[in-house]
Amino acid sequence: MTWYGFNFQWMFSWQGQPPEPPDEKALDFLSACGFNFVRLTTDYRFWTPLLPGGPDYFHPDETVLAYLDRYVAACRSRGLHLCLNLHRAPGYCINRNDLETHNLWVDDLPQQAFIYIWQVLARRFSGLPGEDLSFDLVNEPPEIGQYGLTRENHASLIRRTTAAIRAVDPGRPIIIDGLGGGNLAMPELADLGLIHSTRGYQPMTVSHYQAEWWSGSQGMPAPVYPGCHWEGKSWDRDAIRGFYQPWRDVESQGVPVHIGEFGCYNKTPNAVALKWFKDLFAVFQEFSWGYAMWNFAGPFGIIGHGRPGARFEPFQGYAVDRDLLDLFLEHRV
Repeated sequence: MTWYGFNFQWMFSWQGQPPEPPDEKALDFLSACGFNFVRLTTDYRFWTPLLPGGPDYFHPDETVLAYLDRYVAACRSRGLHLCLNLHRAPGYCINRNDLETHNLWVDDLPQQAFIYIWQVLARRFSGLPGEDLSFDLVNEPPEIGQYGLTRENHASLIRRTTAAIRAVDPGRPIIIDGLGGGNLAMPELADLGLIHSTRGYQPMTVSHYQAEWWSGSQGMPAPVYPGCHWEGKSWDRDAIRGFYQPWRDVESQGVPVHIGEFGCYNKTPNAVALKWFKDLFAVFQEFSWGYAMWNFAGPFGIIGHGRPGARFEPFQGYAVDRDLLDLFLEHRV
């Protein structure tokens, strides 16, 4: 799975605003550097009318869906694969799930809506080559037992949605994120011919130090690497490699594996972050897994993260974290 690139947030979190246009400058940067992958994280509320009785899931706003056409065209013109992801799906989001009217994992209505929107998108892009566009069905399903999710009801929804997409667009590559926030492998779905997507955030005491939106970061000690302790073990390259063994086991069944997100928040000291990144990239290279950083610009990106001690250089119109970009480029297969 040699897709290498970044996550973008042009339609990420609806606050009553229209979507952003495609960032042509950023896409030119990706193309110039030889990247080939864009993961677009979307929020269904951008195209879903809100009525007094709740979201009108089944009458999407065509003027908003037209932005997706622009994103696809902008990426295709530069030879970039666009991965279209529902970061907030009807009835579920890993961030602020309390904003949802329904529950994707146990309620019939949002499940119907979830399948419906993927059918709409499958029809819209039917015939577009699979090398240009993939569908990542839902970002980071929760822990087993949270919000009523079980392996069984998750697998049922994925199987029904996959069948609905393939009924109208049989060649579309389909991606599924691991359970438990993207971390748990899904051998029960190895037979579907899907791409399985995991995450590159372990250990989170390094990647999410002082992440104010996550309660688990409270009270974390200042990160060190290697040798930090997280979830009962000391972390180094071997520990990272061992974390992915369940994914390697699924891969052995013929399942492609991709790192849909990875990155390090800017509160981690730069020297620590670079040591961790080097080991993370080395493991991904060893496994021949592609990866997409969260995100391009911002506190997790290679542009404008502001991590103290980082070495920024002007490159392709940006002030770029040169050391991090070099690691990214050097470890592609």
